[in-house]
Order: sequence, then C-alpha cells, then structure tokens
Amino acid sequence: MFEDQASSLRKKLKQDNPLHDLKQAKTVSIISGKGGVGKSNVALNLSLELVSQKNRVLLFDLDIGMGNIDILMGVPARKSIVNLLQNYERIEDIIETGPKGLGYIAGGSGLNELFSLNKESRDYFFEQYHKLVSSYDYIIFDMGAGATKDTMSFILASDECIVITTPEPTSITDAYGMIKHIVSNNLEMPMKVIMNRASSTKEGERALQRFREVVMRFLEVNVNALGILPDDKHVSQAVIRQIPYTIYNENAPVSKAMKQLAYHYTDNLPHDIQQSSRKTFLQKLKQLMTER
Repeated sequence: MFEDQASSLRKKLKQDNPLHDLKQAKTVSIISGKGGVGKSNVALNLSLELVSQKNRVLLFDLDIGMGNIDILMGVPARKSIVNLLQNYERIEDIIETGPKGLGYIAGGSGLNELFSLNKESRDYFFEQYHKLVSSYDYIIFDMGAGATKDTMSFILASDECIVITTPEPTSITDAYGMIKHIVSNNLEMPMKVIMNRASSTKEGERALQRFREVVMRFLEVNVNALGILPDDKHVSQAVIRQIPYTIYNENAPVSKAMKQLAYHYTDNLPHDIQQSSRKTFLQKLKQLMTER
C-alpha cells in the first residue's frame, strides 16, 4: 500500500501544476531548547493526526545526528537527503511513505552537507524543494534541539515554530532561551508551545501559564498555548514496538490528547495560503542561506 501511495506522489510531482505559485504548503518547524523532551515523537504523531484530517503532510527529518523518524514509525528509509545532495536524485524519489500515507524525508549523514552547500548544490536543492510547495498542505521540519548557525536558516524561514517543552525547570529554561534566540532574529515569528509529559492536566496548565507569562514579561512575545500531552506509559511501549503511539493505541490518554491538540491547531489556526505580498519559505531560505 505504501508503495502505491509513493508511486502516485511521484507522478503528481512530475506534473505541471497551474496553482504552483499560488498555493504554498505551510512550513512548520518543530523545535526544542534541549534534547530528551519527546520532540520527534510529537512531530511524528502530530503529522499523522494532520493526515487523518485529510491534509497532505510531508515530515522532513532535520535533526542532525539524532534523526530517528523512520525508527519511531518502524519504516526504514531506503533513501535520504544524501541521495539528493550527493547523487543529484530527484526529490520525489527520496520521499518515503509512512503510516496513513504520511510522506517523510530521512536525514541521514547528509544533513551536515545540507547546511554547508556550495552554490551549485544549493541551487539544485532550491529547485527540487520548489516542487513540493504546491503538493502538500503542511511541510513539517523536525529540527535538532537547540539553535545552531546551520539550522537557524530553516527555522527563521518557516511560517511558524512549535516549541516542545516539559514542566521540568531545565526544559522550561532551555525553551525560553530558544525562543529568545529566535525572536532576536525575527520578532514577528509566530510561536506556539506544547507542554509534553505533564503528570496531570493541572500541572501542565500551570507550567504553560508560567512559561507564557515569563516570555511575555521579558521578551514581550505572545506564545500561543497549543496543548498539553500527558506523561503516558503507552509512549515508551510504542517506541519499543516502533509504532507511532496514536496508532499503537488510539484510546491511550496521550493519543486522545494529541488528536484534540491537532484539531485545536487546525480549527483555530487555519492553514493560510501564501499571499504574493509575503515572502515564501523558499524565498526567505534563499536569502538567509546566501547571507550566511
């Protein structure tokens, strides 16, 4: 089934699309201030819930050295970004298909090259990426923890960022530092936060409120609360079995919370079509990578 879906996608990407310059995928960077907060798991399961809502989603693993999206979903990647950058393969040929028809691109060792391309390779990457923007509703980047000079270009070019944190003080502090770094470069970047691994709804709500108040007080930035995900044993069980937890047990507390969070995201923050007066993700990325 996955092969049939992948074949259909490749045919679609090869076709000329008259709306190519009108309808643009919404680009979202999933970020965290530190590792170990469940960022990749949130990125994967949020992507799957968006697919369940009939959205076309591409999940792009940009977590240098820690890319594990294919492992979490139990679908080994046959190709990765390295095939695009080293062998100049077409981007439609490196897109893998996961559960529910989710498209994903594995990072692999080629990620280091992606952030240090020469002009020829960079132009090829831009050309290939341009094929994707009208074929998806959401392109979601699972970024590495923290902020580096290499990854900031992708983060700052995104339409919005979703910050993953937990109620732990160190996680909160690092998430604050991440937001501070981003807004110092782009004050208008839309920010949302997900409180992961909350021991209770009340604890999650308190942590979210404190976090948003501190960000507003010291950075004067409004970070929208996207939702709370409980600390649930089903998550670790799903990881061991290499099945996304929303598929492993759709009735688990964390799965129900993720489904509610995804509906809240799409209901209150509808996907917007890029307007000609706004720079697209690709335009911003070209500028940022050229200026580095």
